[in-house]
Amino acid sequence: MSRYDRQEMLAEVGTAGQARLALTRVLVVGAGGLAASALPLLAASGIGRITIVDGDRVELSNLHRQTLFTEADIGRPKADAAAERCRALNAQPTIVPWRRDLTPENVDHLVAPSDVVLDCADSYAVSYTLSDACAAKRVPLISASVLERAGYVGGFCGTGPSLRAVFPDAPQSAANCATAGVMGPVVAMLGAAQAQMALSAILQLEPSPVGQMVQINMTDYRMSGFRFDTAPEPEAHFPFVARTELSQADVIVDLRPEDEAPEMIHPAARRILPDALQDTLTPDDRRLALACASGLRAWRAAEAIQDIWPGEIVLVAAKSS
Repeated sequence: MSRYDRQEMLAEVGTAGQARLALTRVLVVGAGGLAASALPLLAASGIGRITIVDGDRVELSNLHRQTLFTEADIGRPKADAAAERCRALNAQPTIVPWRRDLTPENVDHLVAPSDVVLDCADSYAVSYTLSDACAAKRVPLISASVLERAGYVGGFCGTGPSLRAVFPDAPQSAANCATAGVMGPVVAMLGAAQAQMALSAILQLEPSPVGQMVQINMTDYRMSGFRFDTAPEPEAHFPFVARTELSQADVIVDLRPEDEAPEMIHPAARRILPDALQDTLTPDDRRLALACASGLRAWRAAEAIQDIWPGEIVLVAAKSS
């Protein structure tokens, strides 16, 4: 009996679908709570190659939701520990750990050979950087976000709209799991939904997960969803770039106060706090690079100054560049 018999029994899978899964290359960015559900399900399903990208190490405060890991893993690279668990679950797939963060500098290298990408990171900058790369290469992106007891999962890019089409503006809140908290079961639910949507995309099931949003709210036990196949792409956006892509020709502004970031993002950077930006900068045609920790303050500052700055505006997230 094959380990995939119960899966192949499904008319929409069969031996042909299982063979398709075995030839598929999946990129999973982030090996935390969402990936704790998504990775084992993808590995067990018979995906041929899974690349796991995460530059962090296992911490005790994450174990309530990052259930791929045990207390014995504390201090280990997440990508290594996650890859080890997936190999133990199924020896057939090729599991490749990438012990670095995803950045605008390496995203094309990682996305280009992938058939499907899962965004399991807890980072605005990573999500939009992935969306831009996947949209350019027409690779399906299954992205999820969760906070407290609620979140969403959606299928973007590929043949459908990008993340920017659905969320074109800067997020209203800078909260994340580290600052606002999160409950493990809802993270696991959304991670499992990511895996299901990824498999549906690979098997080309209908309705397509690309263009579909699913919202889960375990505060009052509601699930809802909608399709966004016709959502228009924004006419313009502020792309994220890596600090290594900055040059002396740019106008570089570090929006972080000195007590937060004693060392600025670049030797040519000026330190200007967001509230003083419009009164301090003299607009010109050069590229303006706005930097902060997560990219959110930079995005909001870009929205505030875009009407008076004639040149291109790009964003730098110090934690992912």
